[in-house]
Amino acid sequence: MDKDIERVLVSKEEIDEIAKRLGVILTEEYKDKFPIVIGLLKGCVPFMARLITEIKCHIELGFMDVSSYHGGIESTGDIKIKKDLDIPVQDRHVIITEDIVDTGRTIKVIMDLLKYRGAKSVSVVTLLDKPAGRVVKLDPEYIGVTIPKEFVVGYGLDFDEKYRNLPYVGVLKKEVYSK
Repeated sequence: MDKDIERVLVSKEEIDEIAKRLGVILTEEYKDKFPIVIGLLKGCVPFMARLITEIKCHIELGFMDVSSYHGGIESTGDIKIKKDLDIPVQDRHVIITEDIVDTGRTIKVIMDLLKYRGAKSVSVVTLLDKPAGRVVKLDPEYIGVTIPKEFVVGYGLDFDEKYRNLPYVGVLKKEVYSK
């Protein structure tokens, strides 16, 4: 897998530091609120698992399976909810955990849905923010690191369901995804 990576963008050590930094912030801001931390499958899993070990207050976990890529390298804008949340959000604080915020379409749809369902607050924590790819107005509240508009894989991010298990985030060589 490593041979398909042009360069490492965010190392495992940097990811650990990001999780620690964001964990301290989230602990302070949500210490008396018992938030629901929602992961958007599948990409969120490594970051969410690492992040929640750094949140030092009570949390509840939930998951949604939402897709807008459908096998390509760019969001189609067609948001599909494949697995809905099975926890009521009415009057609860919600933290959506993402591997990357790119176009913002998916997160915006999910945020609006959770607000419609009565969430007291909805915020976004993301390992990676790619504002150059944004097509909707959205600024995640908690950002690990801002990255340039490049196609990245690893630490949950995939291409054709591959590379999710890399322990870092790397730029995928163009010849790999342009075949």
